[in-house]
Amino acid sequence: QLQASGGGLVQAGGSLRLSCAASGRTFSSYGMGWFRQVPGKEREFVGAIRWTGASTYYADSMKGRFTIARDNAKNTVYLQMNSLKPEDTAVYYCAARNSGIPSRRIDDYAYWGRGTQVTVSS
Repeated sequence: QLQASGGGLVQAGGSLRLSCAASGRTFSSYGMGWFRQVPGKEREFVGAIRWTGASTYYADSMKGRFTIARDNAKNTVYLQMNSLKPEDTAVYYCAARNSGIPSRRIDDYAYWGRGTQVTVSS
């Protein structure tokens, strides 16, 4: 089970750090991803991290602003979001896949957590 937390309301230009805590199983060998969704739109890829934490991948619009990290000892993945923009407003989800290699594809992820709302005001 995955649970995302840390969302909230922030002004444009501000920062938030989301956490994704896993329980019930160890996700240390799983590739982990972050996605987001706005009502009425498809869920989109934000970023992902290899099981070792050695490699990260981001959607183009997040590069340089968002950073993914993981602490396998704590079974937790983080999404640090800086320079937030109103268009970053969405529900953010974390996900895990049965492979240590991360993916941009939603269908590659078998486990999904409940999302956390991020609202960026202008």
